[in-house]
Amino acid sequence: MKITCFEGDGIGPEITNSVLRILDTLNLDLEFEKYPIGQTAYDICGKLIPDEAIESIKRNKIVLKAPITTPIAKGFRSVNVQLRLLLDLYANIRPAKSLPNVETRYGNIDIVVFRENTEDLYIGLEEVISEDEIHAIKKITRQASERIIKAAFEYAQNNGRHKVTCVHKANILKKSDGLFLDIFNEIKNNYPEIETNDIIVDNACMQLVMNPSQFDVMVMPNLYGDILSDLTSGLIGGLGLLPSMNLGYDYALFEAVHGSAPDIAGKDLANPTALLLSACLMLDHLGYSTEAHKIREALYRVLEHKELCTKDIGGQNTLSGFTSSIINELTK
Repeated sequence: MKITCFEGDGIGPEITNSVLRILDTLNLDLEFEKYPIGQTAYDICGKLIPDEAIESIKRNKIVLKAPITTPIAKGFRSVNVQLRLLLDLYANIRPAKSLPNVETRYGNIDIVVFRENTEDLYIGLEEVISEDEIHAIKKITRQASERIIKAAFEYAQNNGRHKVTCVHKANILKKSDGLFLDIFNEIKNNYPEIETNDIIVDNACMQLVMNPSQFDVMVMPNLYGDILSDLTSGLIGGLGLLPSMNLGYDYALFEAVHGSAPDIAGKDLANPTALLLSACLMLDHLGYSTEAHKIREALYRVLEHKELCTKDIGGQNTLSGFTSSIINELTK
């Protein structure tokens, strides 16, 4: 099977190489077609997403993506947003799960955020009323709301989850968020075995910090999903440890959502965990759940030994050394 692979910018090529080395250890029938996107691609051909990269996605349907840099200049739209809209990747799913020996003030975090991925304020529709006034359009539709909410319930049902929470601001945004909440209340009736509740977004932020164990699966519109999934990553140690997948009807994209960290690029210091765990989600999606489990278990065993970890999580190891440690565990 061929998979489109975007090595990304900054530390992207290094962590991509790490993950592909680990995957190669399992001798799976996978072939990766590598393409530059983001700043690297723009410097080469003047496009953030080259045509051949898009053609590869349309052939292969599956994408593994490292962090990218969108050039800081007017007129450039986020590459991530472009890909989500181009491929109709309506469900952004980010599981935040505590990792062994990673020190945080919380323990036993296991929360999955379902973020609607194609509308809300992220349509980027803004109207200039005057030089002192700008209006941004928030778009919420029944179609997009139904499919992300159904995806959250189906995930809960299929993965032994017991509760789905809807996050909204319907007390203020009575029509737009009100529609999202109404649809949630309609759909929940089809899943009577699953506990449900809804919570206003600002209270959700506070409750996640004070008592995160009350949450299981959470579903919400785009903007809140962006914010709260970053918050849940903080509960487990940061974005460098958080995997992410973007699913649509025809395509699936698996990515590390942290930054490209140009300040440490090429220094063998990066942590590949987020991209590695995203690759595990990809393996699950492709039917290689046994192999994904093996990688996760090897990672967990390495994390138990602080000296084998990278500096960002309290160790002294390099990226290449951390990678080799995981491979050693896999090949024992």
